[in-house]
Amino acid sequence: MIREVTLRPVEDADFDALFEFMRDPESVAMAAFTAQDPDDREAFEAHLRRNLANPETTNRVIVGDGRVVGSIASFVVEGDTEITYWVDRAVWGQGVAGRAVELLLREVTTRPVHARVASDNAGSRRVLVRAGFEVVGTDVGYANARKAEIEETILKLG
Repeated sequence: MIREVTLRPVEDADFDALFEFMRDPESVAMAAFTAQDPDDREAFEAHLRRNLANPETTNRVIVGDGRVVGSIASFVVEGDTEITYWVDRAVWGQGVAGRAVELLLREVTTRPVHARVASDNAGSRRVLVRAGFEVVGTDVGYANARKAEIEETILKLG
């Protein structure tokens, strides 16, 4: 059970762990809106490096009890600030995502903040609602992981 959760900037040494988390088949299916090919390390690294270089993003690794257990970020899309996170499946259900969202929202003070989640991803939706996000709508988009259009829930804080 993870007792302490902190955030820190992403380092090159984190890439291996983050890549492995983001290609776990069960996690990919749950997240739904993922890279076209989660096993493409070159595309993963290029995407991450672009995000790290973008001054409009805040990228952090999630550290649980001293080891990297996920990532969390804020970014701007069409003028709206959004957050996203990915947690190692091995620590699902231990409060890691909720604590990471809380910590990022202390750092990223822009409001409102939006989030999107596959509508059938009850765990992630619950994390966001507990953090104060409210459901403001739904959309349908193509989910690479499921090779189909699916419904996503749109949430907003503040």
